[in-house]
Amino acid sequence: MPFLLHLGELRVRLMRAALAVLIASVACFAISERIIHWLARPLSSPLVFITPGEPFWANMKVAFMAGLLLSMPVVLYQVWRFVEPGLHPDERRLGGLFVTFASLLFAGGMAFCAWVVLPFTIGFLLGYKTDGLQAVLSVGTYVDFCVKFFLAFGIIFELPPLLVLLSRMGVVTPEFLSRNRRYAVLLAFVVAAVLTPTPDVFNQLLMAAPLIVLYEVGVLLARWFGRQKRRAATRQTES
Repeated sequence: MPFLLHLGELRVRLMRAALAVLIASVACFAISERIIHWLARPLSSPLVFITPGEPFWANMKVAFMAGLLLSMPVVLYQVWRFVEPGLHPDERRLGGLFVTFASLLFAGGMAFCAWVVLPFTIGFLLGYKTDGLQAVLSVGTYVDFCVKFFLAFGIIFELPPLLVLLSRMGVVTPEFLSRNRRYAVLLAFVVAAVLTPTPDVFNQLLMAAPLIVLYEVGVLLARWFGRQKRRAATRQTES
């Protein structure tokens, strides 16, 4: 396919993915207030707002986050359809598995953030050297903090299917990933330092550790799919 046709195909896929996110976000706006109350469960004091439009934009951000989660299967399907022409016929049949697995991982990343990382982080930050201080958190600042955490963990949990996809496309090999494990660990800490909304080392470890584990899972899956591909090629040659 010529380069300009690739760009046209990319534009179509991006527009369809953006439309799916928009529709889901509009639908989730109706329950955004409930989501904010749910996000505030680790706090001991109610949230406040200091500008007239702050609650509205906070609800918009929460609706976008929930809409992205809800529309993630459609977004990943568009990603798959864009890369599908570059795959072999037997690899194209993995589209449903890829979309399902990657969607569950994205939801799992957000769930891990919601029930493990966020409560622990909020408790740690609000209790660290705050004797004699009263926490007064605005809804806009707190929601922005939470949304960044949720999106960051949702994205990093997509690492295994990304590595498998790159391996199936021939961009990387399981052997290459294994040899460069030390650089992957270093990169995990760099990514954690960039994506975490707080500069403390503790929260960076909460993100870097799952990222390293997910990298190892991706290497194992890429090696397994590689063996399946070689076996299929051997059977085809023998037949």
